[in-house]
Amino acid sequence: MVQHVIKLIITGVVFLSATIFASAQADSELPQYAEEQHLGVASCASGTCHGSVNTRKGTAIAQNEYVIWSKRDRHRIAYQTLLTAESKQIARKLGLKNAHEAKMCLDCHADNVALNQRGKKFQLDDGIGCEACHGGAEKYISIHIDRNASRAETLQAGLYPTDDPHARARLCLSCHMGTAKKMASHDIMGAGHPRVTFELDSFGVLQPAHYVVDADYSEAKWHGSSVELWSIGQLESARQTLHLIRDRLKSRGLFPELALFDCHACHHSMADKKWAASDRSDLPPGSVRLNDANFVMLIAIAGVVDPGKGRQIKAALKQLHTSVANGDDVAKGINRLMKLINAVDGKLESQDLGAMSSKLAASVVRLAASGKLKDYVSAEQAVLAIDMLLGVTSDRSRYARWLDTVYKTLEDENNFEPARFIRTMKKYAG
Repeated sequence: MVQHVIKLIITGVVFLSATIFASAQADSELPQYAEEQHLGVASCASGTCHGSVNTRKGTAIAQNEYVIWSKRDRHRIAYQTLLTAESKQIARKLGLKNAHEAKMCLDCHADNVALNQRGKKFQLDDGIGCEACHGGAEKYISIHIDRNASRAETLQAGLYPTDDPHARARLCLSCHMGTAKKMASHDIMGAGHPRVTFELDSFGVLQPAHYVVDADYSEAKWHGSSVELWSIGQLESARQTLHLIRDRLKSRGLFPELALFDCHACHHSMADKKWAASDRSDLPPGSVRLNDANFVMLIAIAGVVDPGKGRQIKAALKQLHTSVANGDDVAKGINRLMKLINAVDGKLESQDLGAMSSKLAASVVRLAASGKLKDYVSAEQAVLAIDMLLGVTSDRSRYARWLDTVYKTLEDENNFEPARFIRTMKKYAG
């Protein structure tokens, strides 16, 4: 079933490769835009640093992080993807000289910091290297190996807090969803870039971990369950969706930024008669609906930890759909949803989400089995969630054959059959 998840995710990975925590860590600027100089992957690759072929014993870290990244991490080939025939074709359609020199491509396929922030060993073709995620090492390269230096000092020196799940989600989403500064826009997708999808926990599991959650790690850093990481990922994805609606919705003149909408609302055969009303909007047939898949999962989460907030989120989302469709001011709707997301976020901090895994799985399945996830993007998020939750409850092997069948309903997004998906989900619910 891992292969099924990879098949769902691989398209986006190949091409892309609010109130949070009340701490300075969560407010850290994304590494690409921070002021510290990026010294280059070679500065981390020494055998005495992070380039050991074998796992080191008796040290705080394994010291083989560079080897894991260089051999097994898909972020390593993010830049190389820009040299493929398909990327060259996309560049030509966009009127670019080439993809591997275009800022709109490099911003997510490489550590594309300003020229004056590139050290002597910096190489753009390293792709998404160490400092693209961990921040420019100019100031922390010496501090982070000093046992007398505190973690707070290292973070102050520019190390990005990737252990903080909120900060990690915002970092990943900056490429795997987009920001005001960079995004796989409808222009880019129209030229051939695949649809972008993301789920924090699933994507993290499929990338080889280059850290070990041991006693030292647990003492200094955040270490939560997959359920917590998934939930926080959904919170941050919903927040980022709202940021993009605020910043990018009307950035294209007559038409809105269509990358913010459900691709399959338009991209289907004219003979396709599968349109169905949604309980998340009051829009009529022919309307182009926002991609609200992450809100759907957030509603499922809230339905377990705070049902009242779940109902309020659904009502506020319905109103936002209407405001966008009518061309009204969306600021009020965005602010209302932000407040509700923050309220759910605060509620999650006091909950034992691991103990709620079975209820959360049942909540997601109920949504799917009741026919409320007839759009592909919501169904996709639901299946990734159910897969993870069954793993946490140790029921994954019991439902292995059923999961295989579920993934088969998502094999081809262009020929997704909602009725088949619903039937499959009802088998679990039964």
